[in-house]
Amino acid sequence: MIDLLLFVPACFALNLAFGPNNLMALGNGAQRGPLFALGAGLGRILAFVPMIALAGLGLGLLLQASALLFTVVKLAGAAYLIYLGVKLLRSGKGGEAGQAPASLPRAFRREALVALGNPKAILIFAAFFPQFVDPSRYGESYLALGATFLVLETLAILVYALAGHFAARAAGRHMPAINRVSGGGMIVFGLALLFTRRAAG
Repeated sequence: MIDLLLFVPACFALNLAFGPNNLMALGNGAQRGPLFALGAGLGRILAFVPMIALAGLGLGLLLQASALLFTVVKLAGAAYLIYLGVKLLRSGKGGEAGQAPASLPRAFRREALVALGNPKAILIFAAFFPQFVDPSRYGESYLALGATFLVLETLAILVYALAGHFAARAAGRHMPAINRVSGGGMIVFGLALLFTRRAAG
């Protein structure tokens, strides 16, 4: 059986790692509150379900082995992050893009697309989970790992949503500055994704 005493803290550290999805939860929490951010973050959770399943079936290795597939996913994800970043920067300057906060369905869709557009996520599932899988009960233990990951990911969304909410309350009228920081962060993550390489193997 899986060793949860080792898996949970290691996994939660990955869940809390600062990345584009957690940056979105931070921004959504700042703009619309923790419950809105949590609802939007469910898009990420639903996107991770098939990614975990694919990794469990061994298809994560295909993404790692195929330079073309990895590059296509990487370029699409990077382009989307940079696009979101530019929109946030425009809203920070009072542009049209930021006049009205995103609706929940749109924020939900953005979270899902950002998760799906990051090839590193499925590679993490393919490389991290097997270290804790019980080979004699592969399906059951992988399912338990996946469920635990999703619960911890939901907690991470809530942590970032609350952080954004309290930061926005402290900032008061300085929300445009938060938008600029979030937009700049998205662009940085997009550019960083462009330079991501497949793991050697």
